[in-house]
Amino acid sequence: MKVAVFRKEHFNAAHRLHNPNWTEEQNQRVYGKCNNGNFHGHNYELIVKVIGEPDPETGYVIDMKILSDLIKEQVTDRFDHKNLNLDTHEFKTLNPTAENISIVIWNLLRPHIDSKYDLKITLYETERNFVEYPAY
Repeated sequence: MKVAVFRKEHFNAAHRLHNPNWTEEQNQRVYGKCNNGNFHGHNYELIVKVIGEPDPETGYVIDMKILSDLIKEQVTDRFDHKNLNLDTHEFKTLNPTAENISIVIWNLLRPHIDSKYDLKITLYETERNFVEYPAY
């Protein structure tokens, strides 16, 4: 009997969507306002979903305090109030789209969560635009 537990966190970050292999015109056409050379920011909402069977002794799938601390250590301390393009090594050469950010977050958390649990990341870039990884 698997149960899904969720932890919601948030972080604020700036970024610029830009492909250095393209012309300025092509970047502007594809990314529009998100290609602003002075960057722009979002108030990201992050939902981390862990799926597994509750431990017979604790009743927990995962201790939410441990999950909260892990997200803080691996994600929010790393990305909150940062310029993702300039201040983080994860996005020095990776375009910080919501899709790529969600994959990076999954990769940061996955090694710290027992492999017997499934992990899903939902990242809201805006109230109406969000991504899930993995997409199953």
